Amino acid sequence: MEEVKEKIAVNAELKANSSQGAFIPSDSIRVTSMSRNVSLLFAAACGMSVANIYFAQPLLDQLSSEFDIDYSIIGIVITITQIFYGLGLILLVPLGDFLNQRLLIIGQMLLTIIVLVIVGTASNSTILFAGMALVGLLAVVTQTLVAFAASMAAPAERGRVVGIVTSGIVVGILLARSFAGILTDVAGWRSVYLVSAALMLLMVCMFFRVLPQIERDVKSMSYPQLLKTVFILFKQERILRIRSVLALLIFADFSILWTSLVLPLSTPPLSLTHSAIGALGLVGVAGALSAARAGKLADKGYGQRTTGIALTLLLISWLFISYTEQSLLALNIGIVLLDLAVQAIHVTNQTMILPLRPEARSRLTAGYMVFYSIGSASGSIASTQMYAHYGWEGVCLLGASVSALALLFWAMTRNLKFVH
Repeated sequence: MEEVKEKIAVNAELKANSSQGAFIPSDSIRVTSMSRNVSLLFAAACGMSVANIYFAQPLLDQLSSEFDIDYSIIGIVITITQIFYGLGLILLVPLGDFLNQRLLIIGQMLLTIIVLVIVGTASNSTILFAGMALVGLLAVVTQTLVAFAASMAAPAERGRVVGIVTSGIVVGILLARSFAGILTDVAGWRSVYLVSAALMLLMVCMFFRVLPQIERDVKSMSYPQLLKTVFILFKQERILRIRSVLALLIFADFSILWTSLVLPLSTPPLSLTHSAIGALGLVGVAGALSAARAGKLADKGYGQRTTGIALTLLLISWLFISYTEQSLLALNIGIVLLDLAVQAIHVTNQTMILPLRPEARSRLTAGYMVFYSIGSASGSIASTQMYAHYGWEGVCLLGASVSALALLFWAMTRNLKFVH
């Protein structure tokens, strides 16, 4: 009897929301339990997908030699990939609220496999650039996976699941360079993309068995209308705006470190090898994995407290990082603190955002991740410019300033009432 009353109440609420022009749920809320193994499978798929974007970074010299591309131009490979990743966030991720998510995920991964083979067998620079653009565009399947995982999880465990899945993304980013470097040394740069294609094919086969087929009851709307609702969500949801700004700042900080770190490490007095520099990514993984617990804390209502502590650690991390040229131990401590803080805030952000509109999780994710991309790009540009003019001290001052700004912004907004 109670279940019937609850269902009547929910239907009445949906009808009221529909008459007021609100979003209509695209699927029913699934109160289920998502096993740790399935969560780890989602995390692995996210890590592999996002790694495809970053494989090219340590391979630029190989690509330049193979295709006879000038060093001053070869960097555009990275730029093209990132630009199309940003386009994918806007153009593809919102489709997760409109189409069958199972078919969308598997379809994007199958297309990714084809594109990776094209890149791995490219015969000229035109095919290479086109292939890399499509790699970036299709890599946004990671965000559809995050939204789908959140939909599959019960509300009480959503933070835990989001924490595990998003940890896979950060681990993929950090390990991509090491993976690419090792495979290139063993079998050449083409093997990086061909092996990745084989691994993605294995993942697709597993997803055919694991991903559920969820019937969707979506409101009829055109594709332009679907994209327009992303901006409507920003207008209506204050917590989305606040958490997106925090994402911009923390991922700017993340890029400030990882984009410019190779510069002081590869020059005197340290003069580390590329293998040794790449190994620092493993240190960052330790911090990123440690932050998975942040989702559990957010589930228990400690999201704001977790954010404050993590932002404080982010600021402190730059104190240790500033001693890079004097102590690699200090650098390692700083890397662990920074990656721990960034991932803890990222997990908390998504745990707080995704429940806002169960019917629009993919659009919420798309809007949020646009700010992530803006922050990452801004941090990369600013850090290299700062290093060129003011050295490593300037980079550390920039990173600490962005951390302080993020902490101040959080303190100013933490007590706002999140109503729409």
